[in-house]
Amino acid sequence: MEYNLADLFESVVDAVPDREALVHLDHPGTGAERRLTYAELDAAANRVAHHLIDSGLKPGEHLGLHLYNGVEYLQTVLGCLKARLVPVNVNYRYVEEELAYLYRDADLAALVFDGEFTDRVAAALPRAPGLRHLIRVGEGAGAPHAVPFAEAAASGSPARGFSPRSADDLFIIYTGGTTGMPKGVMWRQEDLFFSGLGGGAPTGEPVTRPEEVAERVAAGGDGITFFPTPPLMHGTSTLTAFICFHFGQRLVIHRKFAPEEVLRTIERERVTSVSLVGDAMLRPLIDALNGPCAGTDLSSLFSVSSSGAIMSDTVRAQFRALAPNVMLLNNFGSSESGFNGTATDDSGPERGFRIQVNSRTQVVDLVTHEPVAVGEPGRIAQRGHVPLGYYNDPEKTAETFFRRGDERWVLLGDMATVDAEGIVTVLGRGSQCINTGGEKVYPEEVEQALKSHPDIYDALVAGVPDERWGTRVAAVVQLRPDAPPLDLPALKAHCRTRLAGYKIPRSAVFTDHIQRSPSGKADYRWARKVAAEA
Repeated sequence: MEYNLADLFESVVDAVPDREALVHLDHPGTGAERRLTYAELDAAANRVAHHLIDSGLKPGEHLGLHLYNGVEYLQTVLGCLKARLVPVNVNYRYVEEELAYLYRDADLAALVFDGEFTDRVAAALPRAPGLRHLIRVGEGAGAPHAVPFAEAAASGSPARGFSPRSADDLFIIYTGGTTGMPKGVMWRQEDLFFSGLGGGAPTGEPVTRPEEVAERVAAGGDGITFFPTPPLMHGTSTLTAFICFHFGQRLVIHRKFAPEEVLRTIERERVTSVSLVGDAMLRPLIDALNGPCAGTDLSSLFSVSSSGAIMSDTVRAQFRALAPNVMLLNNFGSSESGFNGTATDDSGPERGFRIQVNSRTQVVDLVTHEPVAVGEPGRIAQRGHVPLGYYNDPEKTAETFFRRGDERWVLLGDMATVDAEGIVTVLGRGSQCINTGGEKVYPEEVEQALKSHPDIYDALVAGVPDERWGTRVAAVVQLRPDAPPLDLPALKAHCRTRLAGYKIPRSAVFTDHIQRSPSGKADYRWARKVAAEA
């Protein structure tokens, strides 16, 4: 057995076949649910894998997952891995033009899609001539030659019987980032396993043999329930699912994020670990706990972790007042690096977003790629188990991935400094850095200051053209529904106690809604457009 994700999953299945693996709670209020043991999930994935092979798909070909959360999503991902096909996530918010681009760029040979997206899929298909096999989950009409998912699964054998797999088999994660078209991050499965899927510290003792995964599961008990609340089509949630499976634990998923249902599920299913994305998901949970879900039993909950966006100090304090025994973790990582580290206890507006990084992470010079001196800004980089590059994009691969000696490295988009103790302070995304009169301002720092105001529900910061400064700091602000009006002078006065003068927003737009991705990630293109138009 190699460090192949399908091999590892099957080894866990053989160790604990009757243990509950997956609970899918469907649309809020319907009461629909599905529960599968490890053996049942394995058999379901085998059926999909055999259907795909019987349909003429070959090892190494790419299959897109254009789906909401559900059993079908994870069943298909596992089926792909078993059949040595490459799963590719598709952002379900994409419209026709974006879908046509991704279908072509990813060289999709097959697509599993939710019936709700039929019209968009049908519109994009003519520009993706290589996409030859379609499977539809749920009802929908208009997409030609789509096999219903239930029919596809029923046609395949529940037994294994697959050809040998490799640690070199690929897993591609498409990431939209904050600018430009989406890029497909190509991971060897062995590298992905060791970059945050249970292969090494800090999720446990480093694994030295593939067989250790199942041995660890057989030796330890169950009792841990993971609940990734963002969409599985964002890499973080799917990778969380694999972490759960590699420890032989139980995974709970919802079709969509609904705060009240999330809290009821935590109580009913005795959830121990929730993952989400920043304030955009934590705030609605706090509002529900202060309203219709007051008194919800959270005694089973051990941790709430965020990646992709920071849980601000203000919002964390509000949640701690309601659930004082729950650990709040701001994790740091990316589609290109996996897990890098976790924020220190003293992270905050005053000291910045400080992370205790793993031993493979450094801050390096932008040009030489050598480690920077203490206090000097550079880009965060990771070595060792990193992706091979971006699929179908040698130019961006050359910009982001490099070699130093015998080791492969990846440059992340985040600027940072490092102190004498090795603690990394993240300044922000280099692509979003605002140069105003020669001074550099990172939006995340200003957003933290804005969101510490009791009447501000959410905020994004972007740079817009300015005759005097070249670019000025502009804020897009969403107030709480019951908040009194807030004007720019009051906003500046609040920020002045927390930020240097050049970082304070010089203009502000007040809006009823801040646009973010379904997982809560900032949409800076939207914020820049709104701020510039105002």
